[in-house]
Amino acid sequence: MGILSSSIARKVAMALSGLFLVVFLAQHFTINVISVINPDTFNSWSHFMGTNVLVQGVLQPILIFGVIFHFCMGIFLEIKNNSARKIKYKSYKGDRNSTWASRYMIVTGLVVLAFLGLHFYDFWFHEITYKYLESNPEDPTRYYPELVEKFRSPVRTGIYCVSFVLLMLHLWHGFSSSFQSMGWNNKYSKGLRAFTQVYAIAIPLGFIFIALYLHFNQIH
Repeated sequence: MGILSSSIARKVAMALSGLFLVVFLAQHFTINVISVINPDTFNSWSHFMGTNVLVQGVLQPILIFGVIFHFCMGIFLEIKNNSARKIKYKSYKGDRNSTWASRYMIVTGLVVLAFLGLHFYDFWFHEITYKYLESNPEDPTRYYPELVEKFRSPVRTGIYCVSFVLLMLHLWHGFSSSFQSMGWNNKYSKGLRAFTQVYAIAIPLGFIFIALYLHFNQIH
């Protein structure tokens, strides 16, 4: 794997890709939460993101690569770790001093990955269809009504909320462990861990609030 041939390098790469996705998640939340505050501003920001060449041609492909890399590396490291346990231990009892979130990172990660896949498909494919397949004229005011419509179904809204609960569990362990993987261990470590835990709870809950708000405030 070249530069990723050592276990330390792979863990650092995993951590960096995870932190990149955490930054994206915060940016994504900032745009979405505006939808419940000022729909016109949400339309404006969404139109910019949907038509800007840099965002569409550079940042979006980087994001997609980051998602694929992070989860593929996570699966690879999980397989390597499981193999090491089988070789070194006859009776592995590490779960006695580990949290549920840390033991099932691969499970929550795969569920979140599936959700992200559907999310990308839902929004990206819709944009491709609207702009290129149907050749519709650009409408800067369409984004908020389309977003509200996506949360009309209670089933869809429920799946969305459950997915973010699992993301919360994934972040609870993954965000803080990213800094540990990079050797971050100093007087600020305790405060940083507290920040990652607040983030892990607040951002997913924020997304859940947005989904429920839009579900119960449909445009008629």
